[in-house]
Amino acid sequence: MNTTAFHNNSPSLAKIMLSKVPEVTIYFWIIKVLCTTVGETFADFINFNLGLGLTKTSIIIGVAFFIVLFIQFRRRKYVPVIYWLTVVLISVFGTLVTDNMVENMGVQLTTSVILFTVLLAATFIVWYQSEKTLSIHSIFTTRREAFYWLAILFTFALGTATGDYVAEELALGYTLTGLIVLILILCTFAAWKLLKFNAVFTFWIAYVLTRPLGASLGDYMSQPTALGGLGLGATVTSTIFLAAIFAVVVFLSISKVDRISKEKSTAIEQRSTSIKFAGQVLTMVCVFLAAGAFIGVYANNHNQTIEGKHDLSGELTEFISIQTDMRNYVIANDFTDARAQADKLELDWDTREGTLRPIDQTTWIAIDETFDQVLSDVRATTDIEKCKASIDASLSVLEAANTGSPADPEKASASK
Repeated sequence: MNTTAFHNNSPSLAKIMLSKVPEVTIYFWIIKVLCTTVGETFADFINFNLGLGLTKTSIIIGVAFFIVLFIQFRRRKYVPVIYWLTVVLISVFGTLVTDNMVENMGVQLTTSVILFTVLLAATFIVWYQSEKTLSIHSIFTTRREAFYWLAILFTFALGTATGDYVAEELALGYTLTGLIVLILILCTFAAWKLLKFNAVFTFWIAYVLTRPLGASLGDYMSQPTALGGLGLGATVTSTIFLAAIFAVVVFLSISKVDRISKEKSTAIEQRSTSIKFAGQVLTMVCVFLAAGAFIGVYANNHNQTIEGKHDLSGELTEFISIQTDMRNYVIANDFTDARAQADKLELDWDTREGTLRPIDQTTWIAIDETFDQVLSDVRATTDIEKCKASIDASLSVLEAANTGSPADPEKASASK
């Protein structure tokens, strides 16, 4: 680390303190993956299971996140409970930022990936120009901590957008996406451990990649067994991972094995030469290009199976059947089975997004909006008429699309 840069900081801009972040140990990565999984499942739990909707969920999580972040900034040293609660909330908030851009603002996932890549790169550039280091061992000023949390937010948003793009729009599914991400993480680890790549460089690559890995893990645990998952659902999965995070954080609070020593935090950072670092960057770019080539070939072969099809006619029968069953359960005041059908509708729809959305994105979005309202109503209320109305509105859009008719925006919005 360049200690001169530290001493030149104005006291008004940078409060001197002990390290505010944990050492990168196996426990760090365990909790990080657990947090990313919670970011995926807990957002869904509040959004759908509690029926608050995406906008209200985003407001609630956003307020909670900024309150906890304020408390984190007020601490003078690393406090495991506060730090990891901040990470949990920023993981949920980062997921919601991407979801809002895609669902409420109509931003394409490809655009989101590019945007968050640029924002993350800009954060690192400004951070380095200001502080002459990106090392987490140097987070003991307010300004550096601000750069740190901004980078963390963009890594979660980027990881969410990238994972969703590969798993859903390119139709690789979360299992294959998770496997690809795991291989990339192992390559990154090998580059650091065996080839002595720059530790800061490989750390931030791994930090981005663990987001889609955690999402894949959460998806596997929450999906029903019929779809290859464990069938635990979003509620149980969130509870399990939150309990696991709590247990590890308690262990770290007692053992203090993840504290960065004062000597290490003030040590001079060892840097690679410009030529050596450029070679490391080029190597990792080649690794990611190889992964991208595989993904591209797979997606191209998959898309050939739907080439020439321009509407969703005949593709939506299973969803009509699910909603019809759900409607019958609602009329019978059997909301337990109706909500089970809602879970099936959500999971089946997400699973087939990569296949259906490329055929007719406009109609897919119209159907998706009606599904969101149905899921929200059935899960949050026992009002038979309200639930039946939203299901009927959704069924009208589904049935029209299934016969090859264009989506009717008025019907699509009738359930809102």
